Amino acid sequence: MTIQALTQHFTPGGYRYIPAVFQYSGGVAAEPGFALVRMRFERPLALADAFNAVEAHLAAVGRPVAAFAHCELRSPAPFSEEGFVRFNRAYVERLQAWGIFPGGNSQNNPVARTNVCPVYGPPSEPSMFAFAYTVPEGRSLRGGFMVAGSGEAREAAGQPYRDRIIALHDASVEGIRAKVECVIEAMRLRLFALGLDWTVPHTTQIYTVLNIGHLVGECLARDRIVDSGAVWHYARPPVEGLDFEMDVNGAASEGWIR
Repeated sequence: MTIQALTQHFTPGGYRYIPAVFQYSGGVAAEPGFALVRMRFERPLALADAFNAVEAHLAAVGRPVAAFAHCELRSPAPFSEEGFVRFNRAYVERLQAWGIFPGGNSQNNPVARTNVCPVYGPPSEPSMFAFAYTVPEGRSLRGGFMVAGSGEAREAAGQPYRDRIIALHDASVEGIRAKVECVIEAMRLRLFALGLDWTVPHTTQIYTVLNIGHLVGECLARDRIVDSGAVWHYARPPVEGLDFEMDVNGAASEGWIR
């Protein structure tokens, strides 16, 4: 299978994406002529307020809402499987209103996403931590990508999470290693689908409360996954039973909304 066959083009937004599930895509990359900009809120904003802030920011910089390509969410605590589905149905409503997600039974959502649950100082409701959007490329601003967050669950449509989770409830050395290796492979495959690999400039973000210190060298540094360092968020993945999540991003530019 060619790399091109693994992605689809979202022409109104100026990016391509990895088709995945209805709530998010597996990752996005700027199309030729565009660049991805990542903006972080000074404090996470409740989701409705965050979407309003995103819309206002895009209007201020002269970009359509279709340029919205990626977001990083924070939730109060891990969801049950049923609760996660309900949350996702509500989340995509704004994307549907913006004309990004067609709705119905469609699985064709181009927007990538990470959603995790901070252990300390969690939000009182699902909130947005950061987002990314496309702009026309400039002399020193081009390209960029965002790989969606993934936990240690095999990808198998229609199967419950608990049937797909690697080393479920296993915090042994061997269990943690299996979780980390599973997620690293998911990141590698998503990078490949975007036509990339670990050699491109990138930031690795890790989300777990497990002690992974003994694996940083042999599982992450050895394979050049954290050449620029790793950002470790003391947080849990968004679904009960998951213990380890990662995402990878290589924004062309980053900034703050204060």
